[in-house]
Amino acid sequence: MSDQFQAPFYLGIDLGGTNIKAGVVDDTGRPLSSISRPTEADRGPEVGLDNLVDAGRRAVEASGLSWDQISGVGLGSPGTMDIHQGLLLDPPNLPGWVNWPIRDKLAERLGCRAVLQNDANAAAYGEYWAGAGRSAQSMVMFTLGTGIGGGIIENGRIIEGRHSHGAELGHIIIQMENGRRCSCGQFGHLEGYASATALVKRACEALDMGERSSLQAHRDAGTLTAQTINEAAEQGDSLARRLMHETARYLAIGAVCLMHTIDPDIILFGGGMIASGPRLLEEIRAHVAQIAFPVPARHTRIDYASLGGDAGFIGAAGCARLVWGSGGGGGSR
Repeated sequence: MSDQFQAPFYLGIDLGGTNIKAGVVDDTGRPLSSISRPTEADRGPEVGLDNLVDAGRRAVEASGLSWDQISGVGLGSPGTMDIHQGLLLDPPNLPGWVNWPIRDKLAERLGCRAVLQNDANAAAYGEYWAGAGRSAQSMVMFTLGTGIGGGIIENGRIIEGRHSHGAELGHIIIQMENGRRCSCGQFGHLEGYASATALVKRACEALDMGERSSLQAHRDAGTLTAQTINEAAEQGDSLARRLMHETARYLAIGAVCLMHTIDPDIILFGGGMIASGPRLLEEIRAHVAQIAFPVPARHTRIDYASLGGDAGFIGAAGCARLVWGSGGGGGSR
């Protein structure tokens, strides 16, 4: 093991509906290992647990450490949960994993104490601890992908909420009347406007209304995605440009809602859609400057996250550190 790494060490596991990512992380947030494997969520929780255990063991082996050097395990998971009881309640992306005591089962199988955290909260904590939010005391992160997740960190504390449902930022209501339908079934939520799924849906609706665009060829070929919409915007397609501009405004509205609620140091955007590049971020900043109160508009930094797909397992490891390590004293980093 290189001298650059600092004990104690924690295992972080990021459970997704499709893949599991795991790695061992040192006391400063630097990963010693990173592995990925399929979740096979549709095969049920017992198979999923086997795969979590396999991912954890492979990550420790790849780190070059022994298990007695691992101080704790952090698990980030999607879906409805009871964080303090360590239970998955009924996660949409994990069918059949109902009232599943995942934390305790994982701890028993690995022979190591474990903590459970919402996956978006874990990713946000990873960015706060070791990524683009490292200089902040107060931070909000929106994760942009198929849906929209989020996390709020205040002076080292993850805002979980009283019922483990804090920081559901994709479900901020941004339109009261005649709102778009969200994936959760309700109307007017940010996710229904600005997620990658919603962006593609808005493009299809515009094409159905007869708008002429290079996006029609992508639709016909089955390649219409948030990425291809952004690429068309960069090439000057007028519909694609309008869609991306509207998406930036929707995200700015979400950001300003949080700015006016908790007044953070920094707001980060992470997830697959940040591949849209600097123009999307610049447009979000411009809209925020127009609609936010002047003081937070001047002082709140708005940026992209920096850890990419590693944020989840790094942050999950950081959650274990919060409980059992030097991070437990109120946010020391």
